[in-house]
Amino acid sequence: METSFDSDKRKILSVASHGSIFLSQLVLSAGVPLAVLLLADDSVTKENAKEALNFHFNMWLYSVLLIIPAWLIIGLPLVALLGLVQIVLPIFAILSSVTAPEEPFRYPFIFRPL
Repeated sequence: METSFDSDKRKILSVASHGSIFLSQLVLSAGVPLAVLLLADDSVTKENAKEALNFHFNMWLYSVLLIIPAWLIIGLPLVALLGLVQIVLPIFAILSSVTAPEEPFRYPFIFRPL
């Protein structure tokens, strides 16, 4: 049985992992979920950290792939959509981590190398 301290710790670490995407302009922002992944002893927290790292990798990949089309007019809506996704999905992940801390959040439509 989980204690409230473990549940609170799980919530805090999961929220920190998913919230680090808001610092994504800094490459070091992936260090937050990486540190949580390496240091946490809770399986749900580790899964949330892995998912946050995968989301970071996907956002970086999509950003690189959109650099060339963004120079053209056709890429601008895609860049705007990527920016929206980068804000909305982590908010859902944070809310899920707080309201259902016993289940890891899964981002839709991403590649999961980890």
